[in-house]
Amino acid sequence: MQPLKQYWVAEALEKALGDPGNPENIMSFPQVIDLDEREEFPHEIINWLYNWKLQHYYIPTECGGEFTCFDEFISFVRVLSRRDQTSAIAFTTMFWSYLTWMAGTEEQKRTLASFMKDANGAMCLAYSEKAHGSDLLASDVRAKKVPGGYIFNGEKWPINRATISGVTFVLAKTDEVGGARSLSLFMVEKSKIDPANYSHLPKIFTHGVRGSDMSGIRFQDCFIPESMRLGAEGAGLELALKGFQITRALCAAFSQGAADTALRTTLKFALGRQLYGKTVFDMPQPKRTLTDAFLNILICDCATIGVARGFNTMPEQISVWSAVVKYFVTTTLETVVQNVSVVLGSRFYMREEHDYGIFQKVLRDNSIISMFDGSTVVNLHALLLQLRQLTKSRIKNAGRNQDALPARLAATFDLTQPLPTFDGKKLELVNRGGDDVLQGLELALTSLQNLPADASLNADVLQQIITLTQMVQEELNHLDCQVTESTFQFGHEQAPEVFDLAKQYCVIHTAASCIYMWLYNRHHLGDFFAKGEWLALSLRQLMLTFRPAKALPGRIDDEAVAQELVRLYNDSRMFSIVPFQLAKPQQQETTTDATQRLQLQA
Repeated sequence: MQPLKQYWVAEALEKALGDPGNPENIMSFPQVIDLDEREEFPHEIINWLYNWKLQHYYIPTECGGEFTCFDEFISFVRVLSRRDQTSAIAFTTMFWSYLTWMAGTEEQKRTLASFMKDANGAMCLAYSEKAHGSDLLASDVRAKKVPGGYIFNGEKWPINRATISGVTFVLAKTDEVGGARSLSLFMVEKSKIDPANYSHLPKIFTHGVRGSDMSGIRFQDCFIPESMRLGAEGAGLELALKGFQITRALCAAFSQGAADTALRTTLKFALGRQLYGKTVFDMPQPKRTLTDAFLNILICDCATIGVARGFNTMPEQISVWSAVVKYFVTTTLETVVQNVSVVLGSRFYMREEHDYGIFQKVLRDNSIISMFDGSTVVNLHALLLQLRQLTKSRIKNAGRNQDALPARLAATFDLTQPLPTFDGKKLELVNRGGDDVLQGLELALTSLQNLPADASLNADVLQQIITLTQMVQEELNHLDCQVTESTFQFGHEQAPEVFDLAKQYCVIHTAASCIYMWLYNRHHLGDFFAKGEWLALSLRQLMLTFRPAKALPGRIDDEAVAQELVRLYNDSRMFSIVPFQLAKPQQQETTTDATQRLQLQA
């Protein structure tokens, strides 16, 4: 069993789901491809997941469920997403329940928990409108106050699971002149409102995730009881934005599951395909492409796991961390999927020639993830508006002896440390106290320089890690200067150059996350992780954002990374800094069983 408890659910779910290459298994590649071709909602898969009681892991323990921490959550969402993003996304709309866990009354929490556990209930989010997109304040859905409740009129579109869900979280205007306080949020239980006063819009046909229940909902003089309002009247926008902080970060898990399958199925092809007397994987260029894809997955892993644990350890900083991960991880892994497609050659374009066409489905499905819960531009905008305050905080605290900072970083990045209970009330709309991940960079550099002698650690690799970390620090200092000297004002019409600053911030934050992850876990994530070649290569890759290759240390030998990639593939383990066990292919299971029997007989 995996020693880190937060991965037990993911491993158990994997084992129960079985080999995705076996057509007889639920969520097998043949099955999800067939559903996708027919553009059908995966009812059978969703029911299987309910019967497995996975919905319990969306409900906090204090509300009667099994949810304890976000890094456990992202690990099992990766398991779902590596098989089928349509099903993963459909089932995970349940995570909008966190709006109720954060702001609901005790009665609302009991109602929702019972709906999820006892009635296999699901929910959806009704924020956007056809005419206004991400401009939530422009909402045309009105909620007029009447005795005992509100009269709803208007239309929300597009909405995932709008039709096949029993609860809809609706953002509606309750005050025409209230500005940021003009919106309220409602947990609308469809079973308790008059079906004559609401209707669902037709299914939207999409490029990917074709089987999704993507449509909309229309209200016409629909009475909504006051008991369905979440939080105070006028608090809807604040609650909505805090909810986005959670879901945006968790979107990374969808991308990571997809990237795993894209790389795994391409590697399978590269290891088996013979050309010019050798395998495709033995050729330098494809091998480098696949090795770099693996490195990018590890990089994204560090950032995602860091923010997942940060919800519990530093929730007041999540407004920055979640925007970083939502931008960096989803766009980076989109690029990874595109890059490895080159190795498949012409098969990249054929839907039935390799692994049932799962690569082509992943390519289509994954392209929507960076748009979920706020597009790339929306996330970068949310981040750039905080850059000035972040820079001021960092300059103010530079060189100060912040006694609690190392402990906070250790709690976040040391995967063996227990996490405090997440308190959603501590989420802030904007970061007021700085970003610990970048504030602690100097401490990390000092720790690297003071590492005790370790015979297992190559001195050249360590020196490159130190050199590249110094470069990360230099780029952070340069970014601080650019932000300080910039003249941007708050608002929506920001110059592209300011968006570039936000992108650079994401890269530096991610690089720092990789460094902490290595420093705090060198002794319990295995030899490959401990030796640090992956970190040196990753930091160099990230610094290419800022400097030409000739200005960086030479690329160290990546053979150890390539061999680790093949080892994880052969052992059926997740491509991750925590390579937990995946279901083994049927043939591999049979071989293993036979080998074990022979060993016993001997």
